[in-house]
Amino acid sequence: MNITDIRVRRLMQDGRLRAVVSVTFDNEIAVHDIKVIEGPERLFVAMPSRREENGSFRDIIHPISAQARKELEDAIFEAYNSEVSNHEVSDNQE
Repeated sequence: MNITDIRVRRLMQDGRLRAVVSVTFDNEIAVHDIKVIEGPERLFVAMPSRREENGSFRDIIHPISAQARKELEDAIFEAYNSEVSNHEVSDNQE
C-alpha cells in the first residue's frame, strides 16, 4: 500500500498531544485519529485505539512490520513538521 495523502487535522500546543492526523492509502482507505504525541525524549505516533474492559488500550489499526511502521511514522512526521513550519510562518506574518 502506498500513502497517497496525509492531512494534519489539528495542531495543539497544550499538553503532550501535538497533532491529530489522517492518512489515506492508495486513494482508497483512510485512517483517522492518528496522534502525534510528545514523549519524554521525542515525538511518537500513536495509532487509533479503543479502551478494553480491563482499562488497557488496544490499537484498532497498526502497521505489521517495523519497516511499514517506520515508513508511516516518517511520512507523518514530515507532514507534521511541514504544517508546524507553515503555521509558524503565518503567525510571524501577522
